Amino acid sequence: MSSLQGKVAVVTGGNSGIGYATAQEFKSQGAEVVITGRNAERVAQAAKELHVMGLVADVGNVTAIEALVSQVKEAFGKVDILFVNAGIFQPAPVGQISEAMLDHQMGINFKGAVFTTEKFLPILNDGASIVNLSSVNAYTGMPNTPIYAASKAALNAYTRTAATELAPKKIRVNSVNPGPVATPIFGKTGMEEDQLNGFAEAMQHRVPLKRFGEPGDIAKLVAFLASDEASFITGSEYNIDGGINVNPLLG
Repeated sequence: MSSLQGKVAVVTGGNSGIGYATAQEFKSQGAEVVITGRNAERVAQAAKELHVMGLVADVGNVTAIEALVSQVKEAFGKVDILFVNAGIFQPAPVGQISEAMLDHQMGINFKGAVFTTEKFLPILNDGASIVNLSSVNAYTGMPNTPIYAASKAALNAYTRTAATELAPKKIRVNSVNPGPVATPIFGKTGMEEDQLNGFAEAMQHRVPLKRFGEPGDIAKLVAFLASDEASFITGSEYNIDGGINVNPLLG
């Protein structure tokens, strides 16, 4: 099936994890794909593997986003799909949150996401689809994630308002809220390996389906929301979490 044939898609944070899997899914469905990331070497390697265009951009820097938009515009003119995926996860409990930690997480997960949309908006085709990668953490009250959760809750609130305001252009805006997914993001938290293993075991036990999600699970949902098959869906949030959000007390 090539339901994205002829469409141009941009995936921020596309060099690993959910972004990489989604870029792969977009490509398999016929889209022209651009992936972005902060690490030039990783972006180049992922772009080579996926046979897509790779551009270096730090979404925590608005000037870098503007430069990214200029490059995409020069290469493709207009964009049909924007997957706002780039994000970070830095766990810390209430009482141990630094100003720098708050600024860093909100700067990438929320400010970066907002300005990715803001700056790409002039080159989005009417009828385009924006998909924001959020998290069920926006609602679960999971310990050690107050700022991460707040950044994702803010993104979901922004999604609803953006969907309303962009509807006259038939631009659809939706959020995807994954539960625990096996991606490299956990390895970037600074936690020791035994801590990570303990965290993973505890999380898996809480998921009714008794497994972590795979990046490809999320990619298929994002590709559907990006497609014309989802043309009547906007301002919505989709939990894809193995049931964790409807069983918060499972343990």
